[in-house]
Amino acid sequence: MYLALQVAREVALLITRVIFIRDNFLVEFTFKRGDIMNWIELKSEDQLNVIKEQSKLKPQVIFKHSTRCSISAMAKGRLERSAAPDNADFYFLDLIAHRGISNKISSEFSVFHESPQILLIKNGECIYDESHGSISMDEIKEQVSA
Repeated sequence: MYLALQVAREVALLITRVIFIRDNFLVEFTFKRGDIMNWIELKSEDQLNVIKEQSKLKPQVIFKHSTRCSISAMAKGRLERSAAPDNADFYFLDLIAHRGISNKISSEFSVFHESPQILLIKNGECIYDESHGSISMDEIKEQVSA
């Protein structure tokens, strides 16, 4: 029965409603997602210069995502179900389609390539990066505010 709860958390709908019977009682859960992420698609290496410049005005977040990886899909889902800070731009990089950009990110910001991976850019430098299960919107918010 608790599997239904986990599945509901992973579904990418605005509102998910799960109803089941447990011990002869009707049990209902309603989950509401956070604000929908306004991803900026990262499709060219030229955008990295824009990210560096914009990071002098406000934090820039890059999420490197593999469309072939279930862990990456879960990390993306966790981010999308959380309210993102208003004072940061969020970029989405499809690693499968744009591996060259991922390599450029590694060299430009002196980070080891991982997937999934989140990077926070401030004043032209990567000040925070995490991967896999360590990706957390709460931690991103804390780092953005620091």
